Amino acid sequence: MWWSFLQAVRRGEHRLAPTTWVVAAGAVLYTLWPLDLIADLLLPLGVVDDLGLWVVAFTLLNRERRRFEESRAGAVVDVEGSVRRS
Repeated sequence: MWWSFLQAVRRGEHRLAPTTWVVAAGAVLYTLWPLDLIADLLLPLGVVDDLGLWVVAFTLLNRERRRFEESRAGAVVDVEGSVRRS
């Protein structure tokens, strides 16, 4: 189901919440940025901040995927994730 979700986002059939876009972009940029809040040399603490941001990004993407699946099932789902059966 992830593949059809990502394809729907790419084709513009499903719009992601702006917060999801910001967090996903932030996760990528922060992971690639050479300066971290906690240096990666201090293992395992250096990886914890990166992983924490990816957990938040994945949680938001999973919520978006669930909203996509529910909308395909005929439910009306708003950006906050509230479901209203039609």
